[in-house]
Amino acid sequence: MNTNLATESAATATVSCSGKTASLITKMPLLDRGDVESKRAEILKYFHDSFTLYESLFDCLASDEAYYTRANRLRQPLIFYYGHTSVFFINKLNVANLIDYRVDARLESILAVGVDEMSWDDLNEDSYDWPTPAEVRAHRDATREIVDKFIRECDFSLPIAWNSPMWIILMGIEHERIHLETSSILIRELPLEQVKPHPVWGKICSESGNAPENQLIQVAGGQVEMGKARANPIYGWDNEYGYAAEEVGDFKAAKFLVSNAEFLEFVDAGGYKESKFWSAEGWSWLDFSQAIHPVYWIRDGKSYRYRTMLEEIDMPWDWPAELNYLECKAFCNWKSEQTGSHVRMPTEAEWYQMRQSLDTDQPYWDAAPGNINLEDEMSPCPVNRHAFAGGFYDLIGNVWQWTETPIDGFDGFEVHPTYDDFSTPTFDGKHNLFKGGCWISTGNYAIKDARYAFRRHFFQYSGLRYIEAGPLPTVEVNAYETDLMVARYIEFHYGQEIADLGVKNFPVACVQRIAEQLDGRKTQRALDVGCAAGRSAFELAAHFDHVDAVDFSVRLIEAPSALQSTGRQRYVCPDEGALKSYREVLLKDFPGYDQVKDKIAFMQGDACNLPEKYSDYDLVFGGNLIDRLYDPKAFLDLIKNRINPGGLLVLASPYTWLTEYTARDKWLGGFKAATGESFTTLEGMTQALAPGFSLLKPAEDIPFMIRETARKFQYGVSELTFWEKKR
Repeated sequence: MNTNLATESAATATVSCSGKTASLITKMPLLDRGDVESKRAEILKYFHDSFTLYESLFDCLASDEAYYTRANRLRQPLIFYYGHTSVFFINKLNVANLIDYRVDARLESILAVGVDEMSWDDLNEDSYDWPTPAEVRAHRDATREIVDKFIRECDFSLPIAWNSPMWIILMGIEHERIHLETSSILIRELPLEQVKPHPVWGKICSESGNAPENQLIQVAGGQVEMGKARANPIYGWDNEYGYAAEEVGDFKAAKFLVSNAEFLEFVDAGGYKESKFWSAEGWSWLDFSQAIHPVYWIRDGKSYRYRTMLEEIDMPWDWPAELNYLECKAFCNWKSEQTGSHVRMPTEAEWYQMRQSLDTDQPYWDAAPGNINLEDEMSPCPVNRHAFAGGFYDLIGNVWQWTETPIDGFDGFEVHPTYDDFSTPTFDGKHNLFKGGCWISTGNYAIKDARYAFRRHFFQYSGLRYIEAGPLPTVEVNAYETDLMVARYIEFHYGQEIADLGVKNFPVACVQRIAEQLDGRKTQRALDVGCAAGRSAFELAAHFDHVDAVDFSVRLIEAPSALQSTGRQRYVCPDEGALKSYREVLLKDFPGYDQVKDKIAFMQGDACNLPEKYSDYDLVFGGNLIDRLYDPKAFLDLIKNRINPGGLLVLASPYTWLTEYTARDKWLGGFKAATGESFTTLEGMTQALAPGFSLLKPAEDIPFMIRETARKFQYGVSELTFWEKKR
């Protein structure tokens, strides 16, 4: 490959690779203006510029060996990333049913998955049969032709929206621009002998001097609104859409990003050796990494040198310190001790409150207001170069700014079906947002609404602007429930598909029958035993003053507890093969639940060994429970003493007795070998509950369906029985 900088003018700078030339500086297409053919031409150029720019980055490698060196043991070697963005186009066009062929099925499998940096205590030591650079290059060339032809010929209209075929092309382009930045970091981590000078990527900032003294600037609080509508004219990833509002209090924020010189104070104070400054996660990472200073600092006698992407230079003390979140947090804790004030990173909302003084965004500006979008330097630059309104510097650009906010979806979040695992795996409380972009942030990376989150030990071109503010607000992260059993129960209780197939929701149907028997009865306390995902408890709470909801599984209890406390629960449903649906239950979508949720106490408990506090009930409901207990008779003996005179025991079960749950000699229905007598579960329950309980009404069949995949459902019929305790 041959790469050269065609001109020194920033506005017209180009980069060439393998005989193709691309603009260095680009803007995201606006998706709602112009005509179809001019937009087609604009996107075609944007694609080729992005594809060539990314390929030029790999011209920085000195040999094929560099493609296979694992620069970071928590990430894949560069050969993976070289091909990953190419196979992404082919895979997503196939997923979207826009093409029905492959370039190289093997490459499109092994180079598809494995991007998110691993936890250091979960190392992936798998060895792979990686392709050669020539094989990847051939795949890229074929992909370029396919995507070029697709853009030229596809039928689309304006505005370009989620369901447009051109959206998938933009998805591929913006995905490639993400990896332009992340791959440059991995090149930066290679040994120097494995990289070489480059006429474009090697043009780093030549300015450095004494670092300015940082100071705090007052920022007025107010209500911050975040998220964007689907009609927004700039391409976005799924996590950007929706709405959130947050009231932010007054705070003070650092005028400058933390410079290398300012961070040196923490290093010299022994900050990397003092556990009191580090979170438990941070201290564990230190033990793993053995870090004693920032990763891109190189100890040189009593001082330090600095590693850029392609060379080692004298330490630029006035450039921003590049840190992971864990280091930023430790620095803030140290700073708090030094100043006697509460120093921390901003939340996402607090960053927006500062950002609002800048009234432009990447597609609209004539020239970047900071070191961003490849419009200034090919590296960070001094923290006092780019001034913004309000006295701040580097509100955007130079390096990313870590926040205290673990990423989650806004209200209204939906997964794009073609890229269903872009955001959802990060909604786990382990990935924090950073904001503002850096010098190499282009495309979606450079816009205001960009929401990127990485594991807290992740290194990017990322640093810190600290603030002095009150304690952090409590953050409730609602991760997607991926445990198949738990997700299946959530779908069974709250999903809509079953109703669409003509079968009523089972917990709702059971409680409707219960409600019909309550007239004139006491309705103070109810127990939902074996409550699973909790739908029947919410339904019962509409009729009783208090509901205890108990299940043996802590994992199951977590789902209704999350609904009760946060108003939402997410889960993953298997569709077919490896395909999944990402779903969300919102309490507000179920009329009346928000008014009764505080009547319910969700608890873990053993139905066969309930503590004495579970007593004095006017009703006990066990839905599809009796044939899943290890000792059903013990449960009946216990529970009949916990029900008030005149109270009801309501049981529903398909009577599918299995030895994996209940030993055969504990079954309430079946065959007695000793006597040759067969008996039904209903007969067994009648005997177990006599003489204190009698069957109130004839048993009734309640059908139910359990979703296994998009095209497979388990159908069953449960027998619902009402037992009244004698007065």
